[in-house]
Parts: sequence; C-alpha cells; structure tokens
Amino acid sequence: MRWLVRFLFKTLIGFVGLSLALVLLFKFVPVPVTATMLLDGNGITKDWTALSNIDRNMVRATIAAEDGKFCTHDGFDREAIENAIASNARGGRIRGGSTISQQTAKNVFLWQGGGYVRKGFEAWFTVLIEQIWGKRRIMEVYLNVAETGIGTYGAEAGARRYFGKSAASLTPLEAARMAAALPLPKERSVVNPRGWLARHGNTISARIGSVSRDGLDSCVYR
Repeated sequence: MRWLVRFLFKTLIGFVGLSLALVLLFKFVPVPVTATMLLDGNGITKDWTALSNIDRNMVRATIAAEDGKFCTHDGFDREAIENAIASNARGGRIRGGSTISQQTAKNVFLWQGGGYVRKGFEAWFTVLIEQIWGKRRIMEVYLNVAETGIGTYGAEAGARRYFGKSAASLTPLEAARMAAALPLPKERSVVNPRGWLARHGNTISARIGSVSRDGLDSCVYR
C-alpha cells in the first residue's frame, strides 16, 4: 500500500511538473504539432502566424461565433455549461459549453472526444493557460491550431485555402464564414455556403461590429 501511495504521489508530481513546463514553453514557442493533427489521415497543412498578422475581423468573428464572454470569464462560462447540461438532459442534439480557452487547452494538450477523464485534464490545462498565457496568447494559439478545413489548421492556412490570401487581410464576411465552420470544419463549407450555414455566417459577420463596439475583444488588443 505504501508503495502504491508513493507511486501515485510521484506520478501526480511528475504530471504537474510536466504540464507546467509545457504551458510555460508554449507561452513563448509556437506549438509545433497537436494530437489532432498527428491523427488526421488527411495530412497537415498549417502555417504558424503571429496574432499581429491575423486580421482583427478573424478574432472578432471567432469571439462572436464561439465565445462572446471570452474577455470576461476565467476560462469557464458557467452559464453556458449549465444551459448545455440542461439541454442535453432533455435529449436531442448534444450541446457543448466550451469556451475558446477550453478548446485551446484541448486542442494543444489533449485529444478529441468526450469523457470525464479528458474533461478533467481539460479543466486543469484551462486554468493553467488562463493564468500563465493570458487572453491574447490563448487567442493566438487557438487561431493557429484550430482545424479550419480537411487537413488544414490555423487561420493562415485556412485563409489561403479558401480565399487565396493571407489571414492579415480577411474581410468581415470571409472571417465570419471561417468562424462559422470552426465547430465542424470537415463538414461545413466556407466557400459558397448554403441555407442555414450561409445565414449563420451572415449573422456572425453582422456581430463583428458589435464585438468591436462593445469592446468584447479588448482583452486581446489592450
């Protein structure tokens, strides 16, 4: 029993130390690859780009589409989580309550899929990146590792794939269409979307002005 306790204690200390080291490293160093990328049978197309070279329209569209409280929460949107739990309990389509911070933690350090174990690790890494990276770095990393298409990762690679231009010069509608596809990038069309997806992209595009006017991206650019 003592051996088991010592083993578990050393394992815990090792995990904490390793996770802190990785978070500190990636505060300054571009994330080279993620588990999602390595497991993608479609290959990897990516081009790490500093946030200063990504148009603000992309940042604002991402906040409008994914996490309107990005600048005010501590990594967790408790209201969204509670609403998701209530909706899922009623049955039907499963909803999530993940913030951009949680998605970044999952994308960089963990694997896709559900489960309480992964969610626990996700919460741990979310707390770490909120405290160590800060909002601007979280957004920068998210927009470089998020899947933006089949075998395509990051805003820069997505912008070049869909619009033949750098992410530095995206229009509000182009950014909105990319943001609309983020939850299901393998299934949602960015170029010439139809029906609900086209309307959703137009809605996100319209919200970009509100994000700017209301300062919902202030934590990224202050």
